[in-house]
Amino acid sequence: MSLPNPPAGPSSEEVWVFPPSAPAYAARAPLPSPWKGATRNVVLFVLTAVSVFYLGFSEFQSVGGGLRLLIGLFSILLAHEMGHYLMCRYYRVDATLPFFIPSPWIPLGLTVWMPLSFVGTFGALIRIRDRFPDRKSLFDVGVAGPLAGFVVCLPVLVLGILEAPVVPDVPREFGRSIGEPLLFQWLVPLLKGNIPDGATLTLGPLGQAAWFGLLVTALNLMPVGQLDGGHVVYALFRERAVVVSRIAWWSCIAMIALIGPTWILWAVLLRAIGMRHPPTLDDDAPLGRARVAVALVALVIFVLSFLPNPFLFTWSDLFTSR
Repeated sequence: MSLPNPPAGPSSEEVWVFPPSAPAYAARAPLPSPWKGATRNVVLFVLTAVSVFYLGFSEFQSVGGGLRLLIGLFSILLAHEMGHYLMCRYYRVDATLPFFIPSPWIPLGLTVWMPLSFVGTFGALIRIRDRFPDRKSLFDVGVAGPLAGFVVCLPVLVLGILEAPVVPDVPREFGRSIGEPLLFQWLVPLLKGNIPDGATLTLGPLGQAAWFGLLVTALNLMPVGQLDGGHVVYALFRERAVVVSRIAWWSCIAMIALIGPTWILWAVLLRAIGMRHPPTLDDDAPLGRARVAVALVALVIFVLSFLPNPFLFTWSDLFTSR
């Protein structure tokens, strides 16, 4: 399919043909400098770093605690977003540098403030300003972030488990008892031995950073719309990807009833993102078998990182807390 032909005779207008030929794509204009218009990125980066460090400093009562939370968390988030960004540069897809999202802080008194996020940030994202040339580029950009973030998260998780003390298990305030992803459940016995009954691990700054990193990885790999998992699923199934997205969204609705109210937020967010994924410029270009194998690796990472109940708060807790 192509746009209408230009009128007969010489013309300076450029005619785009979809899908573009390989030479036409190779001859695209160079990407703009990544630092052009990056003032907001830098400001948000600094604000997020201050928010995360101050939270770690306040919670763990030490500069070291603030630095470990900051370094652990930013290493995971940066690896994730730069995985996307560098792959965009490789395919000449115009994208911004990462936008970090600092957590708002709300006052609990004259001198006490609390962040809405228990790690001081809601993560990071990049804005992609181009259509993807084909399904290969879409797949590679989508999967690069979670893979890079997960690889960096592994050593942070190991160090976080090793630094976590075993303490008596006592009832905690809402939001301070958190669920355990499958990978966490496997690594704790290997690194700390069996935890006795009536005891639990209290996560330190690196453990909290790794836990949040796994949560971000799992949420981004959900096969919905234009999330990372949505990119992967569209690259694999094209127009049939919307069926997978709808199944994932209805699964969130089921989780609200079966597990707890935490999933209301995820269901609303996924619905706001949308179920459909826009096509690439050349959906007919082959994807290749190697990327199917990589998709299976991404599925394994999703299973290892997934948290059915991130915050241990159920409908029963809601009605019995009155």
